[in-house]
Amino acid sequence: MKKILIVDDEPNIVMSLEYTFKKSNFEVFIARDGQEALDILQTTYPDVIILDVMMPMVDGYATLEQIRKDSNLTHTKVIFLSAKNKESDIQKGMDLGADAYLTKPFSVKKIVEQVNELL
Repeated sequence: MKKILIVDDEPNIVMSLEYTFKKSNFEVFIARDGQEALDILQTTYPDVIILDVMMPMVDGYATLEQIRKDSNLTHTKVIFLSAKNKESDIQKGMDLGADAYLTKPFSVKKIVEQVNELL
């Protein structure tokens, strides 16, 4: 079973993505901020991480920097999902090692397609 970690501080987004990916036979893990995500990643190595940029504690950019330093996570795909849609924000995310960058508002169908494409 494929594993996915959804990192977002917005409950509605988390719930809709969790529901969608569970229906698609993913094992779903949830974190509400970057620090919680990094704690989960100590013991769980997901195939995909959907990561928000603007979150309390540790933002998505800093979270991705930590993820990319972890040798256990070298095969993990990271998709940013953010309301930050300026070219510079997207470029920063890609430069830090994201595999994709999708902007909010988003289509769940598009996210599922992106995840399947990366896997």
